[in-house]
Amino acid sequence: MKRLDYYWYTRSPWLVLLTPLSLVFRMIVSLRRLAYKSGLRRSNRVSLPVIIVGNITVGGTGKTPLVAWLAKYLQGKGYKPGIISRGYGGHADSWPQQVRPDSDPAVVGDEAVLLAAMTHCPMAVAPDRVAAANALIEHSDCDVILSDDGLQHYALQRDIEIAVIDGVRRFGTGFLIPAGPLREPVGRLQEVDLVVINGLGSGQEHLMRMVQGDVHNLLDPDQVRALTDFSSQTVHAVAGIGHPERFFQSLQHAGLLLEPHSFPDHYQYQPGDIRFGDDRPVIMTEKDAVKCRHFAAENDWYIPVKARMTDKFCASLDELLARIPLRGAR
Repeated sequence: MKRLDYYWYTRSPWLVLLTPLSLVFRMIVSLRRLAYKSGLRRSNRVSLPVIIVGNITVGGTGKTPLVAWLAKYLQGKGYKPGIISRGYGGHADSWPQQVRPDSDPAVVGDEAVLLAAMTHCPMAVAPDRVAAANALIEHSDCDVILSDDGLQHYALQRDIEIAVIDGVRRFGTGFLIPAGPLREPVGRLQEVDLVVINGLGSGQEHLMRMVQGDVHNLLDPDQVRALTDFSSQTVHAVAGIGHPERFFQSLQHAGLLLEPHSFPDHYQYQPGDIRFGDDRPVIMTEKDAVKCRHFAAENDWYIPVKARMTDKFCASLDELLARIPLRGAR
């Protein structure tokens, strides 16, 4: 039996049975939003500007690489960004938690460790993002907060909202959970400041390209090979991300022959999960690598990716930054 998200993007007829539940979920989402707008539920402003990078669908769309790009871009402008996230997949005994590149993904979450390693920015995670932001403000000298995900976390007020869309899968059935992948109606995109498309876009959507790096060895990250070195070889491709097919297709386009192994997003790997009884190379995403490094073998590899944004996006972002009181501007 395939996971439910498979059927969201194949428009399976039996999903109509879940439509009543989707309508109930839509009503709950609307009432919750109204409660924050009317003041029945408290929305908190922290002492620094907040930039939210999120989406309106369940699963990965490319938020984390965009947050990493934003951190570098802001640093280049003279700001000192700090990063917060929920710490999804982490099981800390207490929150908030500081995150460093060597933090345990099982405690603070895989994407948090990945972001800390990619950006070297101060970072804190907690299900309560207000608490995470305040902890970051208290214990670092950051002057702007980047939130990885949290578009629906209305308890935290924000100055800029950026929504990321998967350009291939987009909105699936167009229904809210559980008959579709939507967390909020598509109309929510009319309220955000910038819409970024990971893949082919149109209209006012800003194009984000994902650029693959070379292939790094898990045991020795300084051991680097070109992806083309693996062309025409059969490799084990491992992906525990929101859209694993995107990763598999990128390897196939590079000429690799695949034995694909798809795992749920944020999957907590065990050593046996990436051992397949042969000596073929195992190639995974960087997000998977942070959870597999401590039991890696010599033939385990990962591919880092970076977001690349257009000049148009940079100009639009600069206009938004100019409207909020960021202390680090140069």
